[in-house]
Amino acid sequence: MPSFKNGSLQHNAAAILSYCATRKLSLHLRAALGGAFAGRSLGPYHLTRRDVTAQVALQPAIKFNGGGHINHSIFWTNLSPNGGGEPEGELLEAIKRDFGSFKNFKEKLTAVSVGVQGSGWGWLGFNKEQGRLQIAACSNQDPLQGTTGLIPLLGIDVWEHAYYLQYKNVRPDYLKAIWNVISWENVTARYMAGKK
Repeated sequence: MPSFKNGSLQHNAAAILSYCATRKLSLHLRAALGGAFAGRSLGPYHLTRRDVTAQVALQPAIKFNGGGHINHSIFWTNLSPNGGGEPEGELLEAIKRDFGSFKNFKEKLTAVSVGVQGSGWGWLGFNKEQGRLQIAACSNQDPLQGTTGLIPLLGIDVWEHAYYLQYKNVRPDYLKAIWNVISWENVTARYMAGKK
């Protein structure tokens, strides 16, 4: 059984304060990872008991809490105070090939993310079978790869807890700002690893 450890931001939360409120990031990190690990602690006990009924009953909790851990672990590394702008190299070329331009890609991912009903995630994923980038949305904490088969490159959290303290219920304003802290270096590294 794989082990999971609590993650953390790889930079000071204050470094991206103008786009994501420090208090919100701190609360979000504690709630997302703390909640995910509290829920995950149920799994190993039931999974080792050979009780198939209990294992099946746990699937929604494992999907929700495990997905929350996976999604947030990607999200935190996708953010950087030195982010923003556009990617370079192979990732930019793939974006142009699959979406026409970086501007088109950004508009499409923003639109898909705005359109998530309730809580969920907007994603840029890599379809390894087709060798192409795709945009997708997942509800709740559903993990992109486990739900769609796409390799997650860039995840945008559109649960209200991700933006409410700073942007209230105006998700489009949050999505406009989040592009200023996207770490294209991280997204590119994920793309290159996914292509192997």
